[in-house]
Amino acid sequence: MTKAATAQQPVPAGEGRAPRHVAIIMDGNGRWAKKRLLPRAAGHRQGVEAARRVVRAAGDLGLEVLTLYAFSSENWRRPATEISDLMGLLRRFILNDIDELAEAGVRLRIIGDYQALEPDVVAMIDSAIARTAANTRTTLVIALNYGAQQELVRAARSLAADAAAGKLDPGAIDITDIDARLDTSDLPPLDLLIRTSGEKRLSNFLLWQAAYAELLFVDTLWPDFDRDALAEAIAHFGQRERRFGGL
Repeated sequence: MTKAATAQQPVPAGEGRAPRHVAIIMDGNGRWAKKRLLPRAAGHRQGVEAARRVVRAAGDLGLEVLTLYAFSSENWRRPATEISDLMGLLRRFILNDIDELAEAGVRLRIIGDYQALEPDVVAMIDSAIARTAANTRTTLVIALNYGAQQELVRAARSLAADAAAGKLDPGAIDITDIDARLDTSDLPPLDLLIRTSGEKRLSNFLLWQAAYAELLFVDTLWPDFDRDALAEAIAHFGQRERRFGGL
């Protein structure tokens, strides 16, 4: 096998194969609130409850990794009041849930430039990461201030710096070199990417990692997503045939 070859192999349909790594674009909080004549903040609060349900279910359903798209690098364009609400929810999630996550064997990982957030949020995140670092049941990855294009730019700059320093032959750069510079380099390959709310786009999320992932777009608004919805998505994945470009 050459350096650039992939270790992923086709999985025949009908075997009920479970994904190792599932990622979710948690979309629909605002529409959930609007349908109920509630402020958007109420939708985000219910979205956090949905995240709690799904995180609890992930370990029970055998997922090694669950990645949630919590705050994109483009979300800074939203009104300041909404950003403040989202950061407040993040603080409360870490404060209120870290004990449960730790006791449940969940390891917390962050992808994205979370160091650009408010200092108290960064400190809370760093503490939570350290506290759960030895856990092995499930890894919860939260994408914060994350953008896939920005991630690829960081990887390209890292490779360019090494090439300029003579540490790397530019002509020898391949898929594995790029993969090793991504935020997800220590995680299993992405198997299944779910987007809720009926929208059918990736919104700058895990663009490289989704190259051969199965995509599933569901109409359920994120605050209504639950264990049963996740189990149904996993079952749907098990019926797909993955060829990775082969026959």
